[in-house]
Amino acid sequence: MASDPRPGVRQYPHAFAPGRIGSMGLPHRIVMGSMHLNFETDAAALAAFYAERAAGGAGLIVTGGVAVNRAGSGGHTYLVSGEPAYLRAAEAVLGAVHDAGGRIALQLFHAGRYAFPGTYGLLPLAPSALWSGFARTVPQAMDETQIRATLADFAAAAAQARTLGFDAVEIMGSEGYLVNQFASPAANQREDTWGGDASRRRAFPLAVLAAVRGAVGKDFPVIFRMSGADLVEGSAPPEEYAALAEALAAAGAAALAIGIGWHESRTPTVQSLVPHGSWLGVAAGIRAHLHSRGHRVPVIGSNRVNSVAQADAALASGGADYVSMARPFLADPRLVAKTEAGREDLVNTCIGCNEACIDRSLGTDRVSCLVNPRAGRETEFPPPSFPHRRIGTEVAVAGAGPAGMQAAATLAAAGARVQLFEAGPGIGGQFRLAQVVPGKSDFAQTIRYFASELPRLGVRIHTGVAVTAADLGSFAHVVDASGVLPRIVALPGTGVPVLDYRSAFEDPGALPHRVAILGGGGIAVDLAHFLVHGKGTAVPVPESDAEATARFRREHLDPGPPCPAREITVLRRGPSMGRGIGPSTRWAALQALRNAGVELRTGISYRELVPGGLLIDGPDGEAELLAADAVVIAAGQVENTRLQEDLKEAGIPCTVVGGALAAAGLNAVRAFREGLEAGTAVAASLPGAAYRQGRDAEGPRCRSSGTLQS
Repeated sequence: MASDPRPGVRQYPHAFAPGRIGSMGLPHRIVMGSMHLNFETDAAALAAFYAERAAGGAGLIVTGGVAVNRAGSGGHTYLVSGEPAYLRAAEAVLGAVHDAGGRIALQLFHAGRYAFPGTYGLLPLAPSALWSGFARTVPQAMDETQIRATLADFAAAAAQARTLGFDAVEIMGSEGYLVNQFASPAANQREDTWGGDASRRRAFPLAVLAAVRGAVGKDFPVIFRMSGADLVEGSAPPEEYAALAEALAAAGAAALAIGIGWHESRTPTVQSLVPHGSWLGVAAGIRAHLHSRGHRVPVIGSNRVNSVAQADAALASGGADYVSMARPFLADPRLVAKTEAGREDLVNTCIGCNEACIDRSLGTDRVSCLVNPRAGRETEFPPPSFPHRRIGTEVAVAGAGPAGMQAAATLAAAGARVQLFEAGPGIGGQFRLAQVVPGKSDFAQTIRYFASELPRLGVRIHTGVAVTAADLGSFAHVVDASGVLPRIVALPGTGVPVLDYRSAFEDPGALPHRVAILGGGGIAVDLAHFLVHGKGTAVPVPESDAEATARFRREHLDPGPPCPAREITVLRRGPSMGRGIGPSTRWAALQALRNAGVELRTGISYRELVPGGLLIDGPDGEAELLAADAVVIAAGQVENTRLQEDLKEAGIPCTVVGGALAAAGLNAVRAFREGLEAGTAVAASLPGAAYRQGRDAEGPRCRSSGTLQS
């Protein structure tokens, strides 16, 4: 590969080495892993989603789970094998992916005790009748007839997948779903053919594989996704899963994809707090065991790998034969193609936030991506062609936070001439603060992406420039993405310095040892995590990989007595801490704070500042002096309305997006989405645009994002 003309192939020869899974040849070693999307019943949207990723270089795509029967469905948004909605989706997806040159495997799925009774009015089925904290019910223990029927349904779904034209199937046997439940003593307490000891707990997974293999034949690739570590109390030890892997390899699995963790697990596996590749060692251990027994079945590693560079390192180490990435293909459909071309600087990197993907997949909202709001909306926002004809008029975007960066990119990709103005020293907005929080160093990659992508699209970036309406009169339209300002909380009294969260982030070295943080939302949690580690550098920098690994072990894997750099207390008036953080991340973030030595207190009322601290009332109403040398206000934000008011008074056409539009409920998901929507609408309204929405001769005046208003 040293002479290959593609720069990425020369740089990452292991990742771009061709491979085979059974009879299926693959162009490289990156697999796009399974994701449930909550729009599987929208055949056109699903086809467009997968096709764009196939065209962008995904060598093998694994679909979201398709239930083999109704009892195994994960909810109303899941497809069920053989039913009309599934057949429509399969036809559309297969045609689109194959036309784009891709390959696609159908994931065969059964939720087991994770199923919800309300979906089809069926009681969930499981190995044993044990309470499911996820589904909030006690499932029915499967009898022999139900087990045999379920095996037949796996076989029928697999046979139909081959007939329809799928290139492979993957059996979902990890992450706590039915097949995994049978393999684990935490969920399988039977004393019969299907449970009672490790050998009998392997019987159902092996029977599923045998049923599927018998239905599709020896020449069709059957991937088995098995758990490498459940991370729940009382589950199978590593040696049991090594033995299961050995048995599956001997029984004809074409590849083993190694999953990590259950929904109930209190050890983080997919959050941004997890260092890159932390769980690849589990796959490496299984692969080593297989090789020691003479099995050369390919092993697919996964979890928190978000770049081809990381995948290449894992492959070079011999820890895996393939690497699966799922969410990174949400963030950038052309992840592989860009890297192959040597343009990693143009890869929009997954930041592991889970806010628009995993958190939504646990409910019914359509899955998308925080940093790529087009994900899941490809039919609504088709990919722009570039290069293209420029629109003659010029648009200004004020503010280079998430909403502003996305609006500028969308406008420029549509052909507008764009100038982006930022009052601060660089683009990124509040991502510049987030990037220094432990576990959030990938936020810096979003800034890097836009710093490369915007100039590529022709956007002129001006930093350190606080524009006014007087500066913007020559532009055809202005997008106001001025963002937010920290909310001011007036505290009576004196004796302790008070500052806002932005000042604390920007100059942590100036803060004393004892700090009280007022507010318990996401910003307060991030600030506490940042300050308790207390780098104290003059210019805060993102966490290094080595620092992330040490921090993760200290706070999640092997917590001991905390050794905080500062005494940090977070105070909240309300009853719960971390409000606004997504459900898949909140518990892990609070776990990190507690294990780092941060004190979290709720139900607190603030009386006044006094020398030596802050006088508060506890939940019982009793007065207390909280010792503190500084108080930081992280109690929310307010809209920065200065520019929009000036633009409105000057009669300059404008659109307001992000925090400048509404601070209440603001998060980066909304900011990026509004940037996309506003950029698209404004571009369509400009003279000379290929597509224009209706507008009067005078053009739109200052308005919120969304439908153009005159």
